[in-house]
Amino acid sequence: MADLNGICSEIVNDVDDAFAAAVVDLSTGLLLAVSHNIPYFTQTYLDAVAAAAVDMFRGKNVSTVEKLLSNQRGNEVMNSIKEVQMTTDKTYHFMSIIPGKENALMVLVTGKKANLGMGWMAVRNALPTVAEGCP
Repeated sequence: MADLNGICSEIVNDVDDAFAAAVVDLSTGLLLAVSHNIPYFTQTYLDAVAAAAVDMFRGKNVSTVEKLLSNQRGNEVMNSIKEVQMTTDKTYHFMSIIPGKENALMVLVTGKKANLGMGWMAVRNALPTVAEGCP
């Protein structure tokens, strides 16, 4: 079985300007693995970021839109968001559902010196190995 913390650590070490990588359980909001190099990333901070990711992928507003789409289309739309790339003033966030693990999410946070393509490549290349280590 793959060591999720080790995978996260490798990603942070291998991607230029990477700050953190994590695996989040979208059904509970718990961090399954995390690696970071930022001293102020306390457990409280990390838990808040994980909760925000859960909200983006499985939150009330997302569920409401999926229900509306289900009613409109006549078939169930559920867990429809698969990837998100978010930009803040100083960071890029790459988030992807782990294939075969609909309730697990891989997250990479980098500074803006990072190359967007390299960020996505690191996340997508890690997904099969992360899937092996996810419950």
